[in-house]
Amino acid sequence: MSERVLALAGLAQALAQVRRIADTGQANESVLATSLDSIFRIDADTAATVYGGRENLRPGLMLLRDYFGGQPRDEQLPRLALAVMQLERRFVQDDDMAHKVQRGIQAQSDAARQNGSTHPDVLAALGSLYAETLSHLRPRVLVQGNPHYLGQPAVVAEVRAVLLAAVRSAVLWRQLGGSLWDFLLRRRDMAAAVESQLR
Repeated sequence: MSERVLALAGLAQALAQVRRIADTGQANESVLATSLDSIFRIDADTAATVYGGRENLRPGLMLLRDYFGGQPRDEQLPRLALAVMQLERRFVQDDDMAHKVQRGIQAQSDAARQNGSTHPDVLAALGSLYAETLSHLRPRVLVQGNPHYLGQPAVVAEVRAVLLAAVRSAVLWRQLGGSLWDFLLRRRDMAAAVESQLR
């Protein structure tokens, strides 16, 4: 369960950045890097390694603590998370799309290593990859925000790139045994695992 909540924290903090970018046009650079770096860490040994260490997931763990405590900071985040989890189910069942996404990520791995995953060219490429693949699946993940920013191509590309990171976390969560039943049947266990990771 402890590994599983780390993946869920990765999902939560990626989506919190999606919301922030859509509202303000700006991300938290370090949190953004954690999310985008996770896209390129395909064969990591542990969930923590995917995100560069457990300490990088503190923002997401805090969001989960608030959620399980009945005090979500953003009412839209749980809805976004559910949409991404549903999207992940469609995605992993589409072998052709999964291979296309994998090839697209590999094509950017050198650039991400040399220039950083938050470099504008890498963001644009990941955003395009999402637009060409996952955005065609249903249900679509609908992001609300400030129309001024959501009318800017660079902001839209960044939102899509971070949504790709959110799907990466959803895939990892499922691989670690997570399911939507956890939220109904194992909520207390998940809350306890979050508290344990925050200590």
